[in-house]
Amino acid sequence: MAEEQKPAEKAPAQPVEKGRMKRRDFKKKEQEGGKTLFSKAFAAEVEEIVGRTGTRGEVMQIRCKILEGRDVGKVISRNVKGPIREKDILMLRETEIEARKIHSGGRK
Repeated sequence: MAEEQKPAEKAPAQPVEKGRMKRRDFKKKEQEGGKTLFSKAFAAEVEEIVGRTGTRGEVMQIRCKILEGRDVGKVISRNVKGPIREKDILMLRETEIEARKIHSGGRK
């Protein structure tokens, strides 16, 4: 009878030394006892959809009202990608930067 062949066992991977640059984690996740913590976000309610922008019209510019944080009550314009409609709640990581106004110029 033929002997059964076992698959060759892989040697454990050698740790790769990285250069001086470190990879940055922009999501600010922290592991704490099996619980994942994320960066702070502030709720904002969509008040108006201004129009579409982007090279293919895939981004919508909206006006939203900040519901919490230090800028409560402030109405700002933001660019949002994806399905959105009025009265939706967005979670914004920052509430200080506004989107540029859509200009209806185009080519002449």
